[in-house]
Amino acid sequence: MNPTPSPLEPDLAARLHRTAEGLVPVVVQQQGSGEVLMLAWVDDEALARTIDTGRATYWSRSRREYWVKGDTSGHVQWVKEVRLDCDGDTLLFVVDQVGAACHTGDHTCFDADLVHRVDG
Repeated sequence: MNPTPSPLEPDLAARLHRTAEGLVPVVVQQQGSGEVLMLAWVDDEALARTIDTGRATYWSRSRREYWVKGDTSGHVQWVKEVRLDCDGDTLLFVVDQVGAACHTGDHTCFDADLVHRVDG
């Protein structure tokens, strides 16, 4: 049985290095400020949907389903750029975030817990 062909452009699909589950991590960054908002996961279908619609679409590992950021919360991510890192194993979405990025209501998923800081 042949695997389902990727919905992505062949050159992009060939450059992606996926996990055993077929996923690639995505760092999400605010356009302009460069602030890191969150980390999420995509498979080829979620990435293709993101590119096609301009709205961030992810794969939920816990719910095992696709989710479009903002469909339930109203906190939409308009994707302005999609970048692939030098190793092909991480994506960067540069977005215009409307509202909170974190499901807790915080502006970013990294607002709540400072683990360590080096001063100086």
